[in-house]
Amino acid sequence: MTKADIVTSISENLDMDRTDVQNIVESFMVEVKDALEEGENVYLRGFGSFIIKKRAEKTGRNISKNTTIKIPAHNIPAFKPSKVFVEGVKSKVKVEA
Repeated sequence: MTKADIVTSISENLDMDRTDVQNIVESFMVEVKDALEEGENVYLRGFGSFIIKKRAEKTGRNISKNTTIKIPAHNIPAFKPSKVFVEGVKSKVKVEA
């Protein structure tokens, strides 16, 4: 599902203009991104949390030059789904073999 699909679905479900819904969805994404960039986590009850994870410094390898490099400690954004979200996916999505 793409952002366009989400906008279309919400627009149809709420009988709202597509451009208004698109502005709302994009505004939501900007707010989440801005909060994370400021070091704040975003908690959406019943859905999940957008959090900042800290990665420790580690040693990596540049295989093309066969050298060792240091990868500095850094933060990355992550999403942690709520228990309700996880259980819904587990119960409704079939496992493919």
